[in-house]
Amino acid sequence: MAEYEKRVRDLLKSHGCRFVRHGKGDHDIWYSPITDRHVTVDSKIKSRFTANAILKQSGIDYRFQ
Repeated sequence: MAEYEKRVRDLLKSHGCRFVRHGKGDHDIWYSPITDRHVTVDSKIKSRFTANAILKQSGIDYRFQ
């Protein structure tokens, strides 16, 4: 099973998103200047659907296949 967490964080950073704070449990809060919204990112993303949902919420036009 693929781990998407590192690739999602790298994509967020490369598109200008920044880490804001740690959330509850193993979640982190990131800010996306593209959508002007905060996005919750889990530290253990094992599903490509979850990874794609995070990217969609942050306004990044990239999809894992």
